[in-house]
Amino acid sequence: METTRKLLMSFKCNNDKKVSLSVEDPRDDITESEIKTVMDLIVSKNIFTPNGSELVEAIEAKVVVTDTTPYDLVIG
Repeated sequence: METTRKLLMSFKCNNDKKVSLSVEDPRDDITESEIKTVMDLIVSKNIFTPNGSELVEAIEAKVVVTDTTPYDLVIG
């Protein structure tokens, strides 16, 4: 079984749509304050413009943990 972790950050755009950015393998000890600071920096510096829209607000963030179990499917 393989476990992966992603930090998923969601933002509101100036066209009222929602966009998400993800970071693979965030630190185990990352804090809510650190995440909020980075998200606010992304918005204030206008770093990303998805489909020509500006990010105007940090909405939410979460760490998503996924367990994957591969199967060989060779039965013999």
